[in-house]
Amino acid sequence: MLVVVSDTHSTDGHRLASRTLDAVREADLVVHAGDFMRESVLDAFIDESEQFLAVYGNNDASEIRDRIPEARNFTYGGVEFAMTHTRRGGGTALSLFGRERGADAVIFGHSHRPTFDGTGAIPLLNPGSHAQPRGHRKAHAELEPLPGGGLRGRLVTVDGEVFDTFRVVPGGN
Repeated sequence: MLVVVSDTHSTDGHRLASRTLDAVREADLVVHAGDFMRESVLDAFIDESEQFLAVYGNNDASEIRDRIPEARNFTYGGVEFAMTHTRRGGGTALSLFGRERGADAVIFGHSHRPTFDGTGAIPLLNPGSHAQPRGHRKAHAELEPLPGGGLRGRLVTVDGEVFDTFRVVPGGN
């Protein structure tokens, strides 16, 4: 399972709890779309994860920026993802970012709003924030490989409630 988190905004640990903590511990791969804030928070995620990838966000300390990139690509379940914290210009800029990087889908953070938008040429996934929802649900995303290719995804609250489901396939949706 691929678990996607973002926007921890912590100075004292990963702030993972309940279903989100369980999902991180069960995952083959955990990715974080930025805004840890402190290097110790990044290290706490690394310690909890079997495999961990991340990008830095606009609130991350220089020590974090020295260790992880602003943007990166990775492949999971045959799907090529481009990941960044944010891009000025909203959904259009994020779609262009994904296209420029040859991605099937884009993962981003920043807004703290858990959403999946599959209406464009390149699907956009924001897991929200598991720690500081800012008026939204505390959430993360879980994606699992489908037989024949692609991924089945869901947005999940910290308490384990699935509130949206989606699919991501190679070549976009």
